[in-house]
Amino acid sequence: MEGTATFFAEQVTLNQLVQNLIYGSGTVGALMVVAGLLMIDAGTTRSGNLYNSTIEKMVGFFIGFTTYFVIGFGFWAGQYYIMGGATMMDSLKDWWFFGALSNAHAQDVDPAVWPGLNTFQIFIFFLATFAGIVNVLLHFAVSERMKASAFYVTCVVATVVSSVLSWAAWGSVGPLTNAGFHDFFGIGFVYIFPTGIAMVLVPQLGKRPGMFSPHPKVPSYKAPSIGLAAVGLLTIFSGLPMVILSCLFFVDPEAYAISVTMADTSVGIAFNNYGISWAGGAITGAIISYRTKNYIYLLFGPLAGYVSGAPGFDVYLPWQMFLVSLGAPVACWLVYEFTYKRQIDEHKLFPLFIGAGFYALVMVGLIKAGTPRGGYIGIEEGIYAYQHGQIGIVMQLVGFAVCLGTGILTGLILSVILKATTGLRVSEEDQAEGLDKLKWGLENEGNG
Repeated sequence: MEGTATFFAEQVTLNQLVQNLIYGSGTVGALMVVAGLLMIDAGTTRSGNLYNSTIEKMVGFFIGFTTYFVIGFGFWAGQYYIMGGATMMDSLKDWWFFGALSNAHAQDVDPAVWPGLNTFQIFIFFLATFAGIVNVLLHFAVSERMKASAFYVTCVVATVVSSVLSWAAWGSVGPLTNAGFHDFFGIGFVYIFPTGIAMVLVPQLGKRPGMFSPHPKVPSYKAPSIGLAAVGLLTIFSGLPMVILSCLFFVDPEAYAISVTMADTSVGIAFNNYGISWAGGAITGAIISYRTKNYIYLLFGPLAGYVSGAPGFDVYLPWQMFLVSLGAPVACWLVYEFTYKRQIDEHKLFPLFIGAGFYALVMVGLIKAGTPRGGYIGIEEGIYAYQHGQIGIVMQLVGFAVCLGTGILTGLILSVILKATTGLRVSEEDQAEGLDKLKWGLENEGNG
C-alpha cells in the first residue's frame, strides 16, 4: 500500500470483518436499549417534568459515553495487560482518547502487538454505550428531584468508577471474575452499581409531590402513557439479543463460541435462555398483577425474568432458565412492597436490581455450582489457566456485595461534595410546579 510502511493483511480479513459486524451489532442492540429506556421514562414520568426528565437522561447518557471514550476502556482492557505481565497504566496509555491503539488503523498494527484491533476498537463504542446506560438507569431513581448540575457531575464520576468495576467484575481475568464471580451480562457494574448510588441519594432527595399523598398542586402522581412504557419494554427485548453476541468470544475452529467468562456455551443456548427468561418473568408478573390489581408487575415481570438470567445465559439450560425466571418477579414484588409501604420513592432500580439482581446471582451460584470458567483460552497453567475456576455461591455473594458496596461508597462521597457545591435537591415547590415550565417554558396539558 502506497504511503504505508507495512500493511498487515491478516488484520483486515473477511473473518475479521465478520467478527467486527458481530460486535458492531451488539452496539446497535445497546442503543436500542437506550431508546427503550427513554420510552419507559416518557410513559411513566409526570407530564409536567417529562421533557426535562428525558433531556437529562440523554445528556447524562452522552456524558457517560464521552467519559468512557476518554478514559474508561483502558480500565476494562487492563485485565488482559495484567494477565500478560504489563500494568494497568500501560493499558490506559494505549487505550485512552489519544492512545496509540485507540487511534491506530488496524492494518498498520502488527498482530503480534494486538490481533483483531478493529474488534477491540468497536468494543470502546459498545462499552461506552453501557457506560451511558448506567447514568440513564441512575436517573430513573433521582428523576424530577435531583439538580441537573449535580446529576451531570455524578455521571462523570459514575462512569469512571463503573469502568474500574468492570475490570474487576466482568470478563474472565479480572480479580473478581478470575476468582470465581460469574456475571455473563455484566449486571454487577451496569445495574447493581448505580442502584448502590441510588440507595444513598434517594433518601436525601425525598418523595415527589403527589407520589404517596396529595399535594396542593399535584393531587396524585399520574403516569401519562403506560402503553408507551410497554413499547419501550419490547424495544429493549428486541435489542438485547444482539448484545448477547457481544458477550461471546468466537475462536477456532471457525465459529466456536465461548462466553466472556470463558464458560462453555453456544449461540443457540444463550439466545434461547434469553428469550425464555422474559417469558417466565412475564407469566409470573402477570399472575401477580392480576392478583394485586397493580399494573406495574406486568412491566416488572419480563424485566425481572431477564435480570434473573443475565448472569447465567451462557451456562443455564433453557428449562433451568425458565424455572429460575418464574421466581424473579416474586423477588421484585417483595422489594417493591417493602419500599412502597415505607414511602421510599424509588420504584424501578430497587425492585429490579436489589430484588431480582440479588436473586439472579444467588441462583446461578446454587444451580450451576462447580461449572468451570475463568482464566483465558490457550493458557494451560498458572492463575490464569483456562477454566481453572468454578462457579460457587460464596463468590456470587462477594460479587454482589462489592458491586453494591462500590455504588454506596460512591454515593456517600458524592453526596457530601455535591451538597457543599452545586446543591443536591430541586425544591418541592419547583417539582410541583413542573420543571418543563420553569426551565424550558413548556406548558403541558394536564400538568399532573
